[in-house]
Formats: sequence, C-alpha cells, structure tokens
Amino acid sequence: MTLLELLLDAPGKKSLLLGNEAIVRGALEAGVGCVTCYPGTPSSEVPDAFYALSPEASYAFEYSINEKVAMEVAGGAALAGVPTLVTMKHVGVNVAADPLMTLATIGTPGGLVVMSADDPGCHSSQNEQDNRLLARMAGLPCFEPATAQEAKDMTREALLASARWQQPVMLRTTTRVSHLRGPVEFGNLESPKTRGFFQKDPFRFVPLPAVARKRHPILLDSLNKIQREAEESAWNHSRGQAEIGIIASGMARSYLRDALYDHGFSGSFRILELGFSFPLPEESLLNFLKGLKRVLVLEELEPFVEEAVRVLCQKHGLPCEIRGKDEILTRIGEYSTGLVGRALCALKGQPPKEAELCAREPDLPGRPPNLCPGCSHRAVYYAARRVFGDQAISSSDIGCYTLGFLPPFKAADFLFCMGSSISGGTGVSRVTDQPVIAYIGDSTFFHSGITGLINALHNGHDILVVILDNKTTAMTGHQPHPGVEQSRHGPNPRRVDIEALVRACGVEQVRKIKPLNIKKSLEAFEEFKSLSGVRVIIAEEPCVLFARRTLQSQKSMSAYVSEQTPGVRTCLEELACPAFYCQDQAVRIDESLCTGCMVCVQICASIKSRKRSSS
Repeated sequence: MTLLELLLDAPGKKSLLLGNEAIVRGALEAGVGCVTCYPGTPSSEVPDAFYALSPEASYAFEYSINEKVAMEVAGGAALAGVPTLVTMKHVGVNVAADPLMTLATIGTPGGLVVMSADDPGCHSSQNEQDNRLLARMAGLPCFEPATAQEAKDMTREALLASARWQQPVMLRTTTRVSHLRGPVEFGNLESPKTRGFFQKDPFRFVPLPAVARKRHPILLDSLNKIQREAEESAWNHSRGQAEIGIIASGMARSYLRDALYDHGFSGSFRILELGFSFPLPEESLLNFLKGLKRVLVLEELEPFVEEAVRVLCQKHGLPCEIRGKDEILTRIGEYSTGLVGRALCALKGQPPKEAELCAREPDLPGRPPNLCPGCSHRAVYYAARRVFGDQAISSSDIGCYTLGFLPPFKAADFLFCMGSSISGGTGVSRVTDQPVIAYIGDSTFFHSGITGLINALHNGHDILVVILDNKTTAMTGHQPHPGVEQSRHGPNPRRVDIEALVRACGVEQVRKIKPLNIKKSLEAFEEFKSLSGVRVIIAEEPCVLFARRTLQSQKSMSAYVSEQTPGVRTCLEELACPAFYCQDQAVRIDESLCTGCMVCVQICASIKSRKRSSS
C-alpha cells in the first residue's frame, strides 16, 4: 500500500494498515480540516503520514514547535469550528496539559481529538504513565482502540462525537496499537472542512474566574450526558454466560482474545470489552456484574477500570470478588498473550501452560543501544571527554544524543524531560563547584530549551551549553523544525538560525564548530572550559542518515586499519563506533558501515582513508 491510497474515496476497499495509518484514514473520513503535532514515538507515523499527504490534500497541517503550541493551535482551529486532530506521545500531553485543561472547560465547537500515544514498557520513553488518568482529570471522553480497524473507526467517531458534544476527546493508543498492522475496511471519505468562522462568545471562551466557575458545572453536565451515550456505545459490548467475568480495556482486549483461544477457554467466561472507557458506562457495568462470583479486570498500567468497578460494587452492595493488579498483572510494562493466559489459568485454578507460543530464544547476547556509525554526536562526546574527563556533570536531554550515556562517553548523568538539560544543569551548577555541560539537540532546543537559556542568563548561571544541531528531528523520523534547511518537501523558506537566536537571547560567548573536525572541536572545548558564565557551543553537522536519505549526500571515502597498533584498539575503545569489529585478534573497520566521517583517522595514525569501493 502507498500512503496516497489513504486519500481514495473508496468505501469497502480493504487495505493492510499500520495502526497509526488507520488513524489517519479515520480522521480523513471524518473530514478533518486541521492537524497539528509534535512528533514522538509511538505517535510519529500519524503526523508523518499527514505531512507526506499534505501536498495532495487540502487540510491544514503543521509540525508545531512543541506539544503546548500544537494544542493551542489545534484549540484555536476547533474554536473556529474546524474539526481538528492534535497528536503527541504520552509525555507530550504533560507539556500540553495547561491549554488542554482549559479547552475541556470552555469546549471546542468544531471538535478536537487529542491522540495520546502511551508507551507501556518504555520502548522509547522516560516513563510509562497511563493517560486515562489525565483524561479523567481533564474531563475528556476516552476511546481505546485495540485493532487497526478500531483505530480507523474510533478516530472517525471521536472527531464526529467531539463536534457533536463540543468537547475535546482523547484517543488513547499504546505502542502495540500504533505499530500493529491489520486489515482495515475503508468507509466514505468526507470532504474536509478546512475553513471556519469564529463566533464570538467571550463569556464562554475567556475563562476569567467568573466564567470558569460557570463552565465547570457545564463540563460535568456534559460528561453525564456523554456517559448515557457510553451505555449504548457499540464499542462497549458483552458476551458469554458464566459465573466468572472478565472486563478488558484497550490492547488487553486483543491479548484476551488470543489467550482464550490458546488455552481453550472460549465460552468459559462472561466478557465485557470496553473500547469507550471514559466516562465508564456504570449501568452496563452493574448489569454485567450482577450474578458474577468473580471478575478479573484486564488493563495495562494503572488500575483505572478496576478501581471504578470496586467502587461500584461497594456502592451497590454487590458480593463480587474483584481481581486485577497482582503478582501476574502488575502495574509495570506491557501485557502479552502469555501473561494474560497465566492470569486466566489462575482465575480458573488451573496450572499455566509451560511455554508461550512465541517464547524468546534463551541466552541471546544483549545489544546495547548505540549511536549510528558516523554520528557527529560521537565526535562531540569524544572531544568533551578528552577535555573534561570525569570532572564535568553532563545534563542530558531527549534525543538520539541521550545514547551517549553509556561508556566510553558517559555523557548523560541525569535527565528530566524535553528541554530540561539547560535549566536542570543550572540547578546543579548553582549548588556545586562542579563544571556542568548541558547537551541539547536542535529540535529540542526549539521545543523548550530557549526559556532555560534565557533563565540561565538572567540569573547569572555558570554553564556550558552544547547544542547538537544535526539539521533535523532525528530520533523520531527526520521531521522538520524551525531551524532545518531542508525537508522531504524541499528547502525551508523560513529558517530560524540557531546562532542568531542564541545571540538574540543575550549570549555573548558563542562558538560554532564542525564536530567532525576533532582539532577545532578540542580547541573550542578547551577555550570554553577556561571561561565562566553562560557559553554556548553549536555543533553543526547533518545527521548521517538524514544526509543520505534527504540531502542525497554521502561521503566517497571510507576508513581502514593500515597497521595493528595499540592506538587502534584505544581508538575503538574511546569511540565505540559500530563500524569497528574484532576478528582473529585484529581490529578492523566494516566498509559497509563506515560513513566516511574520518574521526578515527584524525585520532589514530594507523587508521587511513581510501576511496570507497564501487560495491
């Protein structure tokens, strides 16, 4: 399938889609007119698909500078009557929470769906928070798809329902839902509503305290009405007749179906599936619970549904044993078919199967995460370590460069969130005598590093900031940001220059380097080590993958080991480049992995360069 097929008005057509691609199709079927985002795994394929399709479509699309801005742009479009989708990963919703809470209070006439891509298991995140809790706190109805078809259909319904309710809605996916692939049947493709009209209503949309106090009961009344719709929702359905019940929500529903089949338990339980999980359909839950002796609640991460079910049983005096989070079904990580199967066996009082169908091979060697061959971050860390050794505290940030935390670089001593490297680093600097280096990427600097830099200047902090400018948002898939010179759609006509921005903030000690020039990099670090105050090194070199794929740039030379000397092994140990390997007690360089950065050639005289072979 090509992405362009998502634009086909072909009801009944079936296609094999990624969960995130299905979300795109669902939004298109609902006539989405505005899409905003900040990219973040596991959500990134949604905005990337919208971006790729944007030259052929009429909706408005933007990669916003951060999630808060994305939410505010989306909120403005929704207030003007345009159906809008805003996408981000789960921790991005933390950044966007300020406007989101208020949008829930004032309402969104055009309809606003917030895609929160949660990450149980921390595949690519610094925590595994459950944003159903945030949906409940804000008062957002919440849909949880478990298949590609549901991802498409729920996105469509969420946008249409949000416009009908005039309330923002959360579409909560998880990594497995976003990245599964499954069959999807297309529906009718609505014409996008891209133009709206803002109807002035300041006593609704300007939440001064007097207005906000009046809007809160309106929000609660709206949720009560939505709850009545949840009672009839096709996304919440029960089946089976038994004395033992199972309530499942989100991706746990798919694991449950497989586990029932694998263990021959089909027909052994009464089952309630919740796809529309907030507001909870209390009457449906009560009808389901009546007559049951035991109920198992299956949900990843927090006991969101479980606690609500316990409260219902207590309020209505139901003598039903509720099982949920325990030593099998913990609040940590993802579930799996095997894990759910073990929980079902425990519920039935039977021994579990000895092995999972897809058990891992035992004793496979570990493969730690590593910077790519030729990554310019490796050269920066090498130079910084040569100058500072173990003296400096390294305040890191969110991006590829976080992979520098492992030896030999040890270039990440702590990390909070996007943009925190500068402000967090200044906190350490303020209360210790240790030198601090704050590492931050170009996209992350635009996202939320600028305020930390201004704060450092204003408060007279002593910190060395290294902006790792690799010309793209590398970690999440090479999305553009304000500082890029080129994207997949061509040159950036409104580029914001990082050096000019840093100087405009008031920084006077600024040096731009090409990090692959090791001599110049060492000189810059040596000079700035001897200075104090706020100083900034901008390490400017395109991401090697971005250069190859988008800039169509590839170096014609590769490195090779000309002589086996102690310096060669030292170079391997200090650079940890994946292009190096050992064979028959000798250190060699794999030309197919070598990108021609020539950092190793500058470090060791026994490593030379040569023209890359045509093969």
